[in-house]
Amino acid sequence: MSRASPATPRRGEIWLVNFSPTVGAEIQKTRPAVVVSSDAVGRLPIKLIAPFTDWKEYFAPNMWHVRIVPDATNGLTKESAVDTLQLRGMDRQRFVRKLGQVSPSMMEEIVLAIAAIIEYP
Repeated sequence: MSRASPATPRRGEIWLVNFSPTVGAEIQKTRPAVVVSSDAVGRLPIKLIAPFTDWKEYFAPNMWHVRIVPDATNGLTKESAVDTLQLRGMDRQRFVRKLGQVSPSMMEEIVLAIAAIIEYP
């Protein structure tokens, strides 16, 4: 079985990920996602990721949407939101290619949003 990418996605990296097939309101198609799982966790070729969606101003009050502006480091092409409510484990075969990475401060914002949606104290 061949992998879609020879590289192993690492925490804080942004990758294009193939989300299809999906069911119901799950985020779909091939889109950017940030790897949130620890590089030290797991034996299976699975990474916990949070997908990106286009930024909408009405997302601003949502604790689960983290706004991110495109720059040379993250490799995004438009203003986006990390949708931490749509976390999921994805096999490495779904990872298409690396786009960039988030800054440590942005990763902290993402982690805080995840903590808030699971009501971690």
